[in-house]
This record gives sequence, structure tokens and C-alpha cells, in this order.
Amino acid sequence: MTQRTIRAARSAAEAVASLPSLALRGELSRRTRARFTLMIAALGPVLAVVTGVALSGGDRGPVRQEVLRGVFLLDLVYILVIAGLVAWRVAALISARRARSAGSRLHLRLTGVFAAMALAPTILVAVFATLTVSFGIEGWFSNQIGSVVRNSLEVAESYEEEHRLRIRAEALAMANDLAGEAARMIDDAQLGDMLRAQAYLREIPEAYIFDGSMELRARGEFSYLFNFTPPTPEQMARAREGQVVVISDESQSEVRALVALRGFVDYYLYVGRNVDGAVLRLLDETQDTVRLYEQLEGQRNSILLEFAMLYVGFALVVTMAAIWAGLYFAERLARPIGRLAGAAERVGAGDLDVRVREERGDDEIAVLARIFNRMTEQVKAQRDALVAVNQETERRRRFSSTVLAGVTAGVARLDAEGRVELLNEAGARMLGVTPAEAAGRPLAEVAPMFATLLQQARERRGGQTTERTHGRVDGTERDFLARVSRIAPEGDAEIFVLTFDDLTELVTAQRMAAWGDIARRIAHEIKNPLTPIQLSAERLKKKFSDGLVGRDRERFDSYADMIVRQAGDIRRMVDEFSRFARMPAPELAPDDLAGICSEAVLLQAEAGGPVAFSIEGAETPLPLRCDRTMLGQALTNLLKNAGEAVEARLAQHPQPPGRVVLQLRRDAETAEIRVIDNGVGLPETGRARLMEPYVTTREKGTGLGLAIVKKIAEEHGGAFALEDAPLDPSAPPDASRGGGAREGPRGAMAVIRLPLAGKAPVARPEQQTPAKPGAPETEAGGPRHG
Repeated sequence: MTQRTIRAARSAAEAVASLPSLALRGELSRRTRARFTLMIAALGPVLAVVTGVALSGGDRGPVRQEVLRGVFLLDLVYILVIAGLVAWRVAALISARRARSAGSRLHLRLTGVFAAMALAPTILVAVFATLTVSFGIEGWFSNQIGSVVRNSLEVAESYEEEHRLRIRAEALAMANDLAGEAARMIDDAQLGDMLRAQAYLREIPEAYIFDGSMELRARGEFSYLFNFTPPTPEQMARAREGQVVVISDESQSEVRALVALRGFVDYYLYVGRNVDGAVLRLLDETQDTVRLYEQLEGQRNSILLEFAMLYVGFALVVTMAAIWAGLYFAERLARPIGRLAGAAERVGAGDLDVRVREERGDDEIAVLARIFNRMTEQVKAQRDALVAVNQETERRRRFSSTVLAGVTAGVARLDAEGRVELLNEAGARMLGVTPAEAAGRPLAEVAPMFATLLQQARERRGGQTTERTHGRVDGTERDFLARVSRIAPEGDAEIFVLTFDDLTELVTAQRMAAWGDIARRIAHEIKNPLTPIQLSAERLKKKFSDGLVGRDRERFDSYADMIVRQAGDIRRMVDEFSRFARMPAPELAPDDLAGICSEAVLLQAEAGGPVAFSIEGAETPLPLRCDRTMLGQALTNLLKNAGEAVEARLAQHPQPPGRVVLQLRRDAETAEIRVIDNGVGLPETGRARLMEPYVTTREKGTGLGLAIVKKIAEEHGGAFALEDAPLDPSAPPDASRGGGAREGPRGAMAVIRLPLAGKAPVARPEQQTPAKPGAPETEAGGPRHG
């Protein structure tokens, strides 16, 4: 184990020791690349200078041609190599740009700028050089120069032609003269005398006569054989054909003429005259110059093309070298900035462990890299501290949220302006909103019933302020007990903590308990004397009625009947009190809710009257564990109250016809019974108390009907609610309301929700999470009857 530890430590030490060497090798590699780049860039101008020197030499020999060929080959190889390198670097830049690599955009832009800086002067020089060469060549081949050259040639040729024509004319004249004397000449001596005379008369220095075998027959006085240049066979053949052959001898500065002599057999006259040799040499030079000029003029486009190719090659060498150097400097500038941009992007993504390579030197980019690394270290340290604080804050927030979610009381945090910053779920249910809807809104909008309490807490400047208040939530009056505590943290704005409880159910339960106790006492105290009173009234009527006659008997019977009837009414009220006070626990058993509802509706419909009773949704059985008797009693109470409400409305508004509909619905969890009427409807205020005992709007009502219905529903694990009935589309518009509302009251709807077998009890209306704004109503209401 010890040896293994030693080997591991040694390996780690070697790895750590190798890090500087790796960094050194990387630094050497970067230096080598930089030197190679600079060497390639510097080679371009060197080759350009060498090419210019090679082209400027005047020697046109084969050695110079080989040197030029070698220089051009080096230029071509350099252009191909550096063009390949530039293309490779540019392709890498474009690939990095498409991959959105950090710094690639700046690198590409800098490369474009350096390339433009290299190309712009090259293009300008190319334009001016092309114009200069073009204008220069055009000057060479202008009409004036061409005319001068051609005129010079014409002058020289005219001079030569003049001598040629003269010698030709003289040769023909001499030949004609000799031919005319041919018959009188006996021998060649006479022919020679004639020839010398003709030469003397015409001032011809050289004159010869020879035969076809080139044998001399006669010659002039100053014609010497050492100056004699015989004609060629071709010239002799032309002379035989009768032509006058004119021969120019530039070497001896002479013009000669050869002509056959008529009248002689195969004799030829050969005369010559001296001309100015300088003129002949100038003539030859002029002809050579004209030929060269015409040759150059014909090759003008090729000369321009060769110059353009030469300049393009020269420009390519210099431009490629400049672009390569520009790529190097662009990389030197863009690569560190790209690394900084990539590192900044990673920092923005949350990676604070990133570091950039610090360049050597004290330039701005190197300093920026060092500052960036220090900044990331500081940000990482601050981020770690902030994360630790946030984690602690989050733990506290979760603890507070758990506590707030677990309490049944409503808790709200308010800022100094009275806006809701936090509201727990229990408080949101009590106020009929969601926590998200309440956040940021003033307390006066979310819960106006607490606005006065908040104002009192502000005025007290400390401690707690407690108040029992009430307000409407979703159209229902609710009782609340609220407390406001003012908190002013040191250095921060003050905040308020509002806690409140919904006392509505507690108050209702207390009232129910109190009324139950009162009902038991009333039933006990009143029920005992009722029977003797009723029996005594009946016995008085039976015993004394026969002894009275006329109006006295009639009055006596009326009084006795009134006592009996009122005693019966009191007995029924006492029985109702007794039933409410002694409501038995339901005996649940499997039953058909649809059958129970149909039976209750049938009983009311058979009773007759102006109200039409109907049922919907009871076509199929609906199994349910319930107490048939208690549910039947609840439905009978609701249908009876609904019918009485409709009759009360018909007395004031005969139209539309009165009707009561019992709707039976079900879903996966509950069964719902709706009793809907088009009667007088619910009051605008105090609706929540309609289900409390002894609260009624009818003159003869006891106020126990809806309380009994609610108690039966809750005993079955269900809920009971009241609300306005849906609008009756068959009712005619009420003109007094602008035609938009229906005539008469809207009506009421009572809803009983019961859990199906094996399902959880139905939540009461005040326990349900409030619906979102605009959501359809799911709670039902009930009639305003007792």
C-alpha cells in the first residue's frame, strides 16, 4: 500500500512537472508558426524585387532567358503555395464563422480589412499602370509617328526607284542604239567603240557586253573587270525573255541594268551607275525599321497582354504576401478577443471556472486577459457566497411556506402601500381569489372588508390591531376575525402582516346549537299545555254549543274552532322544532337517487296548482348510499318552497307561466340535484343566513326548512348551496328595464351535491378553491324561502 502511494505521488509530481514543459512546447510552437508566417510574407517582396531586377537587364541571350524562366518558376510556385495557404485559412475562418465560434466574426472582418488594404493600392497601381502603358503604346503607334515612318520609307524607296528607272531607261536607249547599228558592225571592236561612245554620251561609268556564256565582248572606257560582278543565271533568264533586269548592289553602291541586245546573237548589255552608299544603307535601315514597326503594331495587343500578365504575376506575389501577413496580424488581434468573447459567453451561461490564456507582454489585450481572469475569480467567489445565502433563504422560505400552507387561518403580507405581496392558500380560499391574482393588488381591492383595519394599524404605529368584520365574498356574506401587525425592519420599508379567520361556519354552528337547545326547550315547555288547551276547547264546544242559539252559537263555535286551529298550528310548529332539535343520524343504505327524485316531483305535481313540476336526468337509475326518508324530506322541502316562491311571483307577474324543474346530474365523483324555479328569487343581501334556523322571508314560515335541508346534505357527506337561477330564455323582455332583462324576478336555484359510493365527501362552498375569473359557475344557490 505504501509503495502504491509512493508511485502515485511520483506520477502526480511528474505530471505537475511536465506542465511547464507542455506550456513551453506550446509557446515554442506558436513562435515557430509566427516565424514561418513572417518568413512566407517577407519572401513575396524579395521575389518581386528579384523579378524586377531580372526583367530590367538588357541582355537577351540564352543565359538570361534561363534566369528569367527560373525566376518566373519561383514566382509561380510561391503564388501557388501562398494561395493555397490563404485559401485554407480563409476556409477555416468561414467554417468557424458558420459554426458561430467566438471571435470568428471579428477575425473575418479584420482579415477582410487587411485584404482590402492590400488589394486597394494594387488595384489602383494596376489601373494607373495600365493607363500609362496603354497611353505610351498608343503614342508609339500614333498616326503621326506611323506617317513619319512610312514617309521616310517612301522617300528612300523613291530615291532608289529614281536611280533604277534612270539606269533602266539608259540601258534601253543604249540597247536600241546598238541594235540600230548592228548591221554595220563587222566585229566586236566596232561594237566596243560604239559602246564606249554611248557610255560617254550618257555618263555611264560601267558598261559591258557579253554573250550567253558570260564571255566579255566589249566594255566601256572606265569599266574594269575587278569591279565586274556578273549577273546570276536567274537574271540572265529574265533578260532572255526580253525584260530589263535592274540590279541593286549595296555592297558596291551601284545600280545595274541587264538587257538582251536585239540584232545580236545572244549578246547582253550590262551597265552600272554609282549611287550614294549612305542612302542605300539608310534605305535598308528604314525598311528594317518599318518592318519592325509594323510587326510591333501587329503585336500591340499581345504586348499589352504580356505586360498585364507580368504585372498580374508581380501583383499576385505582393498581394498574396500582404494578405498572408494580414491574416497573421488579424489572428494576433482576433484570437485573444475571440477567446475573451467565448469565455464571456461561458460566464454568461454560468461557468465561472473558465479562464483565458494570458498573452505575454504589456499590451492592452494581454492586460485585458489578466483583468478578465481576476474578474471571473471575484465573480465566482461572490456567486458562491450569494448561492449560499440564497440556499439559506430558500430553506427559510420553504419552512415559512410549509407553515403558511399548513395553517387554516388566512395570512397575507402587505407592503407599505398596502399591496398584497404574499397570500397563503387558506386565505385565498376565504377571499375567493388565487394567490397569483392577489399578488401586487391593493388590499382594498382584494379584501375591502380589511381596509379599515389596515388604516387603523397604520395610525397606531405599532402593536396589533384586531377587529371582527364582515364582507361579501362571491356574493355571500362572510364573518371574519382579523388582526394586523405592523413590522418595521431596521433600514427597510415597513410591512404589515394580516391574519384572519372565517367565522361564518363557527357562528352558524353556534347559532344552530343555540337554536337546537331553544327548540328542545320550546318543544318541552309548549307541547305540554297544548293538549289540555285543545281538548278543553273541543269539550267546551261540545258541551255549551247546544245551549246557544243564533248568532251567539255561531260566535261561540267560531271562537272554539279558532282555539283548536291555533293549538294545532302551534303543535305543528312544536313538532318541527322537535324534529330540527332531534335530527337523527341518517341510516345509509343502497338506493336509487333517480327514483327518490322522481317520487318527490310526482308528489308535488299530483297536488295540482298553477305551478308545473318536471324532472330532467332521471331516466336511468343512479345508485347511491343514502337515507331515503331524509333525502325525500329535503327534496320535499325544496320543491314545496320553490312552488310557494313561484306562486308569490305569479301573484305579481302572471307571465311567464310558473314552473319548477328538478335536474339530476352526475360526474365521476358526485351526484348533483338542482331545484330551479322562476319564482321571486333570492334577496340581494343576507343570502348566507337563509340557511340558518328561524331565518325566513315568509309570513308563516318557521325558517327551519332550508336549515333542515342543509343539515341532511351535510349528514350525507354532501353540501348545500343557493344561487340565482339561470336566465329563462322563454320569459319576455321587461320594457321597463330597457328590453335587456327578463320580466319579473330571475328565480332561484338550490343545489345539493352528494358523494358517490366510495368517494370523498363533497367540499363545502367556503372550502373550495375559488374559480378563475371567467370560469363557469359550479356552485348552486337556493330559494329565498324559509
